[in-house]
Amino acid sequence: MSVVDNNLDFQEKFEELLLLDNKTELYNFVNNLNISDVAQLIEDNEDYATEIIGELSVHRAASTFKILELGIQKDIIHDLQPLKIAALLNELPADDRTSFLEELPTSAVRELIKLLNPEERKITLSLLGYPEGSVGRLMTPDYIAVQSDWTIAEVLEHIREEGQNSETIDVIYVVNDQGQLVDDVRIREFLLSKPDQLVSDLTDGRYIELNVYDDQEMANQVFKMNNRVALPVVDNNNFLLGIVTIDDVLWVANEEFSEDMQKMGGTEALEEPYLEIAFSKLFKKRVGWLIVLFIGEMLTATAMANYEMEMEKALVLTLFIPLIISSGGNSGSQASSLIIQALAVGEVTLSDWWFVMRREIFSGLFLGAVLGIIGFTRVILWSQIIPDVYGPHYLLIGMAVGLSLIGVVLFGTLTGSMLPIILKRLGADPAVSSAPFVATLVDVTGLVIYFNCAYLFLKGIML
Repeated sequence: MSVVDNNLDFQEKFEELLLLDNKTELYNFVNNLNISDVAQLIEDNEDYATEIIGELSVHRAASTFKILELGIQKDIIHDLQPLKIAALLNELPADDRTSFLEELPTSAVRELIKLLNPEERKITLSLLGYPEGSVGRLMTPDYIAVQSDWTIAEVLEHIREEGQNSETIDVIYVVNDQGQLVDDVRIREFLLSKPDQLVSDLTDGRYIELNVYDDQEMANQVFKMNNRVALPVVDNNNFLLGIVTIDDVLWVANEEFSEDMQKMGGTEALEEPYLEIAFSKLFKKRVGWLIVLFIGEMLTATAMANYEMEMEKALVLTLFIPLIISSGGNSGSQASSLIIQALAVGEVTLSDWWFVMRREIFSGLFLGAVLGIIGFTRVILWSQIIPDVYGPHYLLIGMAVGLSLIGVVLFGTLTGSMLPIILKRLGADPAVSSAPFVATLVDVTGLVIYFNCAYLFLKGIML
């Protein structure tokens, strides 16, 4: 049976139980579904989200809640009874709970934290105390730690006692008496060792850790480079504070990707699903950049006004303005997207700026030459097909267009490639050098380059 058929069966069964108002059957039904199926059921029946969560066991409710969309999570917390909220929040892993709370207004966070038991409240307040976007906001304190002088038998017994509450037992962390990280050891090493062997026999000190104040994007790069499912998080004194798991990092990577795509499109990051964000917020997110880009395009109008006399003398030059500025904007947007992506995945660093510039100079020249030849050829051929369309000086016009395209594409590639690096060097997000912003910059300079090239070839003839 296909996934679609299963979804239909779930939906039909759910609707049937709602009509019968059979609470016992409904409880058994939702608690026997896979967590992903329960989440899908909630997304398909958002009006009953709170009721479905309420029918789940606490553990299953927490497992389902943490994979739901933020808007649905907020609705559930708003409608759920206080006792259920307390049980749900206390059951949630600390990192998932923190991720949810940091999306809420301060007043709401204050009230929800009151519902946590003392231990979970302490952990949550600790996590919320770290800077936004830091590894500290992602880490969970649920891990297994052992000491170097323990035997393998003692370690395995400890895992049996504490492993149920751990985020993962794939990796076991070795600490000293003060709680400082000594090493991390995969669980298979313990399982394949003799019971009387010491933990110190398995350690080599070659571990990889994250600092609690590291940027989350940097953590993503560390996971990619080292093929780990979890990494320890330490403070500046190497005390083990928690761990970050790969599922948390993948969530961050997805969020960062969405934000970068929105910024590259010329808008601020929405931070909420498109269909759920209030119209007023959506308007504010978009209008700012549109105003900036509009003011930027005013410079294009100013540049054209400066060449008004030239355009009156040689009206034919205006025919190629869209061609020239769009080619520059396209090449700039192309280069900007490539460099932003390369910076995001660590393929390019700030120290590589000269290599990037040198590469883009050659790229701009060759790409511009290709477009320039095509533009020149088009002018010549069109003049042969439709005589006098460009007048008797069509050859000079074609040369002006061809040279302009080389200059504009070269400038576009340099602007698009260097701007993200400059912004990152200044501590800003490279994604804000969005394609529309780069295109606006190139529009103005494209006109200057074009009319100067035209003046070079047509001075004393048409100009």
